[in-house]
Amino acid sequence: MSRLASIIANPNGLVILQSSVSQTCLPILRQVLKPTRLPPPQTLLFSFLYPPSSLIGSLASDASLISVFDYTERIPGYDTWTDSRQDILNAIKAAPPGSLRVVIDSVDTLASDISSDSQTFKFIKTIFTLISSRPQPSVLVLHLLSCSLLSLLTQTALSPTLTHVIAHPPVLIEHLITAYSTPPPPAGPAEKFWSVFIPISERAPESQRLVYGPDGTGACTGAGDDAKEFIVELIIRGVGIEGGKRTTERMLEGWNGEAAESPEKLGSLKALLSRKKVDEKPLDPMQSVSFNLHLTASQEESRGRVPLPYAHQLSATCSTIYYEPDSADDIDDDDPDEDLDI
Repeated sequence: MSRLASIIANPNGLVILQSSVSQTCLPILRQVLKPTRLPPPQTLLFSFLYPPSSLIGSLASDASLISVFDYTERIPGYDTWTDSRQDILNAIKAAPPGSLRVVIDSVDTLASDISSDSQTFKFIKTIFTLISSRPQPSVLVLHLLSCSLLSLLTQTALSPTLTHVIAHPPVLIEHLITAYSTPPPPAGPAEKFWSVFIPISERAPESQRLVYGPDGTGACTGAGDDAKEFIVELIIRGVGIEGGKRTTERMLEGWNGEAAESPEKLGSLKALLSRKKVDEKPLDPMQSVSFNLHLTASQEESRGRVPLPYAHQLSATCSTIYYEPDSADDIDDDDPDEDLDI
């Protein structure tokens, strides 16, 4: 089972699903909302952006599996708007005992309603404290677009452990392979790939240009019945066994339709990633010359018997400096400073 499939089947702690203008993470969110084990955990879905029916489908009618709170019509500035924070806290506290799965879509919309990143962060921290007091595995799943609140949510002040799932369009990997010759591991060196991938992927206009530009591939919404492919960047922060040191893993996986997939099996990347890895062994400098630079055994032996003009055979073990004066050297025993009154 891939790491992403394992996270979807058994999420725990804090999980952040990050979409962008060029690539949505909604297909993964839909899979997280589906019950994958028995008995299924109680799930609370708080929708601020997308209608709940577009996320859970037929599950909306089964209140025993999921409780839906639709706040999409609560828009600040309209008569229908009311602050939803207390309603959310009351719903979490009133949930049946046992493990709990709380999903908020989307946090950036919630922050826009509250009009304060700091207040939104304090509210999310209160929710996570309530969930952490529940039996494990309990999880808080936050779906959002890249926003200023993201830097606060990924800090250890909220949770020492974190699973951060970021969706990228496949054309971004194609661009790195063709323009920078940096395929993702194991097709290429991991250090080289991440040093190029991270700064480019963090520049949102770069991915938008590749998707929506004059030569772009077009939008990949991930909606509908047709299979959609995209790349998933996983950042998993945990606590190690030795001395409680935190460990962070970063890896790439693919997504095809409704399931995790290896990037090299995606239709848009298969041809590029199936190329044989270039042999990285250093080339022999004597391989392409038109004459032989190697010595035979007899030639090696003859060369070893040649006396070196600068080598002196000494019977003693002490070191000696040999100096032969040049004709231009002015060597005498007189003191050059004898005329000085010192």
